[in-house]
Amino acid sequence: MAVPELFNTIEQTGLSKWIRDSPSVFAYYFIFLFHTIGLSMLVGPSALVDLRLLGVGPDIPLKPLKRLFSLMWVGLATMITTGVFLLIGYPTKALTNPVFYVKLSFVALAVITVRRIKIRVFDDASLSDTAMSAKGRTMAVLSLVFWMGAISSGRLLAETYTYLIYGH
Repeated sequence: MAVPELFNTIEQTGLSKWIRDSPSVFAYYFIFLFHTIGLSMLVGPSALVDLRLLGVGPDIPLKPLKRLFSLMWVGLATMITTGVFLLIGYPTKALTNPVFYVKLSFVALAVITVRRIKIRVFDDASLSDTAMSAKGRTMAVLSLVFWMGAISSGRLLAETYTYLIYGH
């Protein structure tokens, strides 16, 4: 497979070199830490909502969980921002790995599902907790499956790459 020269161009930028090679605590591992924090801010509350929709913790009312969606969107913004920086640091590693595209697909499907849960279940003030659970059950299962796929494929990225940087 021929690796596009564009990846080398990105890797030769000062920002990419700094992310990859800097001894600074604010470089790669700091960015990766915040990527993980963003992930937990998005997936944690999403899983909580999903599990509650599936009947776990029936004494916890569903309607107040709507406030968690704001936290989820902050987590998503954090993940996107840090993900772009991680991609700038290692474009060849990510963009030549099919697992990266699987991960992005799972993340997209999960985010779409979370948004649908918010709109169809939590934004409908006329629904009771029982009706909310019934209406959101299938989407909750899908959300959990998509998040498990995203996290699993994200973890596999460290093990499945062919090229770390351009020419190596």
